[in-house]
Amino acid sequence: MKQKKIYVCTECDQQSPKWLGKCPSCGSWNTFVEETFEEVSPSAKKENTHRSMLVRNDEDSAPQKLSWDELPEYIRSNTGISEFDRVLGGGLVEGSAVLLSGEPGIGKSTLLLQICAALSKTKTVLYVTGEESAAQLSMRAKRLGVQGERIYVLTETNAQKVISKAEKLMPDIIIVDSIQTMYHVESASIPGSVTQIRECASIFINKAKTDGTSVILVGHVNKEGTIAGPKILEHMVDTVLYFEGERRQNFRIIRAMKNRFGSTNEIGVFEMTDMGLSEVRNPSEMLLADRPQKTSGNCAVCVIEGTRPIIAEIQALCTPTVYPAPRRMSTGIDFNRLALILAVLEKRLGLRYSSNDVYLNVIGGIRIDETASDIGVAMALISSMRDIAISDDLLCFGELGLSGECRAVMRAEDRIKESARLGFRKIVVPYRALTQSTKIPDGVEIITAKSIFDILPLLRKKETKDD
Repeated sequence: MKQKKIYVCTECDQQSPKWLGKCPSCGSWNTFVEETFEEVSPSAKKENTHRSMLVRNDEDSAPQKLSWDELPEYIRSNTGISEFDRVLGGGLVEGSAVLLSGEPGIGKSTLLLQICAALSKTKTVLYVTGEESAAQLSMRAKRLGVQGERIYVLTETNAQKVISKAEKLMPDIIIVDSIQTMYHVESASIPGSVTQIRECASIFINKAKTDGTSVILVGHVNKEGTIAGPKILEHMVDTVLYFEGERRQNFRIIRAMKNRFGSTNEIGVFEMTDMGLSEVRNPSEMLLADRPQKTSGNCAVCVIEGTRPIIAEIQALCTPTVYPAPRRMSTGIDFNRLALILAVLEKRLGLRYSSNDVYLNVIGGIRIDETASDIGVAMALISSMRDIAISDDLLCFGELGLSGECRAVMRAEDRIKESARLGFRKIVVPYRALTQSTKIPDGVEIITAKSIFDILPLLRKKETKDD
């Protein structure tokens, strides 16, 4: 066979005989990478075509009727870490393929070793490491206090050999750390290339689907923060988990970006300690631990992450600009959402943000995608602009429309209950968020708002009191 070079888009697998700056299929820039493959001879192509026709005529591949009578029952295994089980949807499903990605040093290997300690009590675990030696892995396990007679370590980067060893051991869970280090001997590309990652991943996924073995693949991320390799890798697996957090901080967040067996809105919160990752069962208290008192530009909001409400702290800072074009920076809130709220405040309230630099931040590394934080963002921006502190026991939630109206959001009663539990006594809610059956906790004052104008008296009262 003759080797041939082509260029493959890492986003959509579009192939081209030459390098292109922009992919003609998906429109992504600078995503073409060079790949080497063996060109198949015409006789081999004819043979493959004949084999594919035999497969199509096989009786096993005949169409079947869609029936609800025999639905598959997914068997889940608890990993021993409730926050991780929450993100998975209740536990690790047998025969599933999970892709766990994160930046280097974020704690992926540490988390997986802790999971091995719990799973090994009832199941056999094969930990395949292509980046570390068995001695290095043993040192980390000793530091974390991880031990188990049913944990096996395999130092190998050949995907076929890994499957061969797994067929002899017959493990219940296979952990591959990482998929970028594996290679397929029949592929001429280097390990970590698009072709190698796709081929190796398909081998492990096929093992999971045919034998019912749960497979956890560890994936690297590139400088853009996305999973390295072809985008098709995320389509092949059942679950895609992102391990987020700042390495210089102690808190880590696991977020499900795809989950065929559960919700994609759940998050798991962890704290990195000397003994590994510990669960944070009450993220709201953690996020509000160091909240400043009587400071302008600070507002608490309640958002829903999956099945639980979480109290987040939003901070805004507005300062007169020294640049021809004012700066806008947003962390934890979508930048376009910030621009929309600023435009509403300028148009409806006449506040001149166009001559100020605006910085917005969500404390704790939490990323808020829910529009229920709009009113909180607006209050923080107004508070910082006018230098008026918001009451420390005040919390708000609701969506802000382009006309300045406050729109209702779901699960208002759960948000109010969680806010009251953490000591908030004044809660700003949209006018139509409450119903006759909504239960208000004792000692809590509910302030309804139809528009952004109904929020201004809260700041004016505080300003008059301070004066």
